Amino acid sequence: MSALVVDSFEFCRSAGRASGTTPVADFDRLSADLADSLGELHWSFLGGQHVDGHPQLEMDVAGEVKLVCQRCMVAFDYPLQSHSLLVLAADEAQAEALEQRLDDDSVDVIVGSSTMDFMLLVEDEALLSLPQSPRHDICPGSVPETREDKAESPFAVLKRLKT
Repeated sequence: MSALVVDSFEFCRSAGRASGTTPVADFDRLSADLADSLGELHWSFLGGQHVDGHPQLEMDVAGEVKLVCQRCMVAFDYPLQSHSLLVLAADEAQAEALEQRLDDDSVDVIVGSSTMDFMLLVEDEALLSLPQSPRHDICPGSVPETREDKAESPFAVLKRLKT
């Protein structure tokens, strides 16, 4: 994977912007969880300041990957679409304190650095966006159940006997 290493604090201070497209095959950990390594991930970063004054990154990741359905074991296309707000802290202790102070599930606090690899963040975000147990809504080749296919409820039988 080609790295995009930046000083995350300077990127946020200068309201930096970065975007691009990276082949899925360039992400080793992500590729290991997929049916194949075809496709691309489109990503963008926008630096800025959080309302409380801390540096923040807005990250968007989108693309389509191929997963294996855990019901029928057939591969299917899965759309990835993620937007994250990352507030940067100087170290782990500050990150923990910020996390508690912000108490906001829509914000993730991470430790920033002068050598942050944005491609690792993109891969992490893509991995977190994958379902734990991927499945089709309706598996191909499956026949929808009809009312006649279902066994009659024992309670329905008892109800008929009662009348």
